[in-house]
Amino acid sequence: MTAQGAAPISPQARDALSTWLRHLKALDGAADRTVAAYGRDVTGYLTFLALHRGGAEGTAALTTLPASDLRAWMAHERGRGLSARSLARALSAVKTFTRWLADRNGADATTILSTRGPKYRRKLPRPLSEDGARAMLDTVGDQHPEDWIAARDTAVVTLLYGCGLRISEALGLTGAAHPLPDTLRITGKGGKTRLVPVLPAARDAVARYARLCPYDLAATEPLFRGARGGPLNPRLIALVMEKARLQLGLPATATPHALRHSFATHLLAAGGDLRAIQELLGHASLSTTQAYTAVDAARLMEVYEKAHPRA
Repeated sequence: MTAQGAAPISPQARDALSTWLRHLKALDGAADRTVAAYGRDVTGYLTFLALHRGGAEGTAALTTLPASDLRAWMAHERGRGLSARSLARALSAVKTFTRWLADRNGADATTILSTRGPKYRRKLPRPLSEDGARAMLDTVGDQHPEDWIAARDTAVVTLLYGCGLRISEALGLTGAAHPLPDTLRITGKGGKTRLVPVLPAARDAVARYARLCPYDLAATEPLFRGARGGPLNPRLIALVMEKARLQLGLPATATPHALRHSFATHLLAAGGDLRAIQELLGHASLSTTQAYTAVDAARLMEVYEKAHPRA
């Protein structure tokens, strides 16, 4: 075990962290993966502080630390090879935990909360072209010899592209969603609900799958089933898209989530309103949705440069 792993965290801080993580899960509706990542980030931070300051810290001290301690932690993380993007995520977790702790204890954590994270270039979404997205939807169904499984895979990817759903949202649908209504009520990240219009192509794809599926699609059971009748594993959709993209010559970025990016990018290119797209995607912040304007601008510049090559 490393020295950092051996450093103690005070029982008080450990209890506070456990309570906060339960709060994230129960009240904020955070996904299991998000809760686990936040837990790892904050545990690493608390462990570093115990070493750096020569002893375990109580919760009162955690909200009044000098900025130099936070900068020392960030330097340590960068020194062990953490990327700027990952460090920014870890800092966000630490600030969220500290803000919750300060509110709980009536403390002023301004120094920690105002600390700036490392700068990094945000990755732009990597959508498929409109032709590429259509080809993907047409080809996914050719990857499995059983008709009902082929229909299932086509239905899932059609929902991702046609409705802009996350893979977890599509696979979270139950039999109660069939037949698909004109508008789906989707519960996304943070337990937030949104209304998503359903295109006829998506409704038809799901209806065909439901007709062929050999299992009873009860209202309280998952709509999309694996070969043995259990809930469909999202990895199977990623694999079938991988097979299809290799056949089509599409890039490795042609993943299930890329279909959601494609939905937003193509809608924006067709004149869609940015606020409306934000609502359809379920983004909490407009700044997240604005990344698609950069994608659109980049594509326009690419077309421009091809039409007007530099001398």
